[in-house]
This record gives sequence, C-alpha cells and structure tokens, in this order.
Amino acid sequence: MGLNETPSASRVHIGFFGLRNTGKSSLLNAVAGQDLAVVSEVKGTTTDPVYKSMELLPLGPVVIIDTPGMDDTGGLGAERVRRAMRVMNRIDAAVLVSEAVRAGEAGAVAGAAEEELACLFRDRGIPFITARNKCDLLPCPLPAAGEAELFVSARTGAGVNALKEKIAAMVPSGSGKLRIVGDLLSPSDFVVLVTPIDKAAPKGRLILPQQQTIRDILEADAAAIVVKEHELRYTLEHLGKKPRMVITDSQVFAKVSADTPASIPLTSFSILFARYKGFLASAVKGVRRLDSITDGDRVLICEGCTHHRQCDDIGSVKIPRWIRDYTGAAPGFAFTSGGDFPADLSPYSLIVHCGACMLNERETRWREQCAARQKVPMTNYGILVAHMQGILERSLSLFPPITGERED
Repeated sequence: MGLNETPSASRVHIGFFGLRNTGKSSLLNAVAGQDLAVVSEVKGTTTDPVYKSMELLPLGPVVIIDTPGMDDTGGLGAERVRRAMRVMNRIDAAVLVSEAVRAGEAGAVAGAAEEELACLFRDRGIPFITARNKCDLLPCPLPAAGEAELFVSARTGAGVNALKEKIAAMVPSGSGKLRIVGDLLSPSDFVVLVTPIDKAAPKGRLILPQQQTIRDILEADAAAIVVKEHELRYTLEHLGKKPRMVITDSQVFAKVSADTPASIPLTSFSILFARYKGFLASAVKGVRRLDSITDGDRVLICEGCTHHRQCDDIGSVKIPRWIRDYTGAAPGFAFTSGGDFPADLSPYSLIVHCGACMLNERETRWREQCAARQKVPMTNYGILVAHMQGILERSLSLFPPITGERED
C-alpha cells in the first residue's frame, strides 16, 4: 500500500442490508457506479459480505459492504445471516433496502422483518436511511417519503444521487477525531521511529501502523527518522538535537527503553493506536489483571488481521511466552484473527488485542464494549509489553491523564 492511499480501517464503512431479492446488490452497484456485486433474480445470490474500497462523492474514501439477505433460511442461511450481523459491528452508516412495491400478507411479513432490522440499527447507534427500491414499478406520482426514507430505482437510476447525498449527510465529518500522533507534534519537530525488520515484516515494505504513523507525522509538518533497533543509540548520540519522541515496535520495547535517555519521551506504535482507536484508558486499566493470572486461567489473544504466522510470531508465540515468564503461571491461551471475535467472553480472564490497525474505530470500540459488558479486562500488545517491562508509566507520559480519554 502506498502512503497516499487511505487504509480500509480509516475509511467510512457503509453497509447495505435488507431481505433477499429487494435489489441490495443492484442498488449498491448503482450507487458505486460500477458492477461491484453479482446481481441475479435468484434469491440468496449474495452468500457472503462483499467489501469494496472506493471513492464515493461527495463523501470521499469509503468501504461499501453488500450483505446476504437477512431472511436467508436453512443451516447455511443462518450462517450467512450471522456474517451479515457481524458487519453491523464495523459500519458507520447503513442503507436498509426495501421493495417499494408490497402487497398482501407477504408484504406485511417483510415490513415486520425490516422494522426489526431498523431496531437493530437504532440499538447500536448506527445512522441509517431506508431506500425503497424498484420505485419505477409504482404509478406516478410517487407516495410521499418519510424523513428517513427515499424512493429509488437501481434499474433507472432514479433517486440514486439523492441517496448518495443522504448517506454523506448521515456520516459525521470526523472533525475533532484523534490523530495517531500528529496532535502531539509541532511543525519542525522530528520523531525517531524504531522499526525492526524481522521475518514477520512484509517483504519490501513497512507494516501498516508504521506507514500510517509516518504519514501522520508528515501531515503535522514534522520529520520522521526511521531506524532499526540496533541503530537507535548511535542515531540519538549523533543527531545534534533532541527528538520530540521515540516510537518503537513493542517487540523491542526493553532495548529501546534502555537506549533512549529518560529526557526523551518514549511510546510504542501499539499504544498510539490504542489511543487512536479510543480505548487507551480501558486498556491501561485492563492490563492490571495480568498481575493476578494463575494456573488454569485462560487468556484470549486477538489480532485484527490474518497475516501468515511466523515461527516466532508475536501474538501466538512471544506474548504467551512473555506472560508465562512474567506471571510464573501456566495459563491457557486461545487465539482469534481477522473478523472473528467470540460472542461469549466468559471463559477468559484477560483479552490481549493487537494494535487494531486493520479494524476501524467502531469495531474496535464494539470489541471493547463487549468485554466491558461481560466484565473481562482487555488490553493490547504495547500496553501489556510495557507493563511487563516496568516502563508503562514512561510510555504513557506523552498523553496524561489517561482518565481523560474519550468515553462513550
């Protein structure tokens, strides 16, 4: 990914929902102006959520998601519905696609099912618009539309531009959102980034959190100096000017802390991303549970991506080893990746999450809220490692007080 491309996690996510054969995929294609989703008269053509990153004017960079029909049947259909429901955890806005033409008992049943969907959006705080599709089959003039609905036709394009405008109006502008690090910098500052190049690093490029952080530094009119961990001490000694801060990969936290003078603020990419995603305060609170882990406790380790695991992978190998060494206990470990996140968290004493660079803020906060509702402490890689190394207080000094973090 180039530095000028907007990562999926930073894009507005818009989901298209509805029953089978209401024309969700056709309407999505009309809104996108291209054939993103397979269209057919056969019910249940969309079998899995389909994600497409694109530019949607007047909104900008978005991810549009087509979902299976929420009335799908049978064992396989139930799994499709479950996957469609999971999409709700990550969307910023929804389009509820309904047929404009309804009659008789079937129409009443569909109306009740769609109202149930609308209730789910309201309960989750997801702004939505109801698109009454196939309005070209209605006699003119069209009925009056409600405040949160619109008559459209995927076939003729009627109402599609108005639907785009309504979608854009539903989504918050984003002003006032936290940045990764840019709000902590002034023009002409410079930052030293410590980026180990190991087997887990993508061939020929930096990992996504490092790319995004560099971009944010540049947007603050500051400078980024990138080094490997063994070059840090020499670099700091020969810069001639104290950097605003040092940011490190969590895997080398201990060495970087030892090589960075106490007068220079130090933190990690993972800690910055906990703040960026809005759950730094609860993650700092959650890490305290580590100190009471005992034999037989279960720890859930979650990653938001599905990268190929190496022989010394941080999530599945290093962190379990470090936890066993730190606690002197023998807890059990479970692992999830990508979009998987257990509905039932009760078996776990602690959740350790990655930096969530591949998850948008809504999904990250949803996971945090699931853990809070079930009273399971949750932290992340960088905070856990800093705590075990005894440098957590130092790594949080850039943004006190932690209790001042955003809360919903």
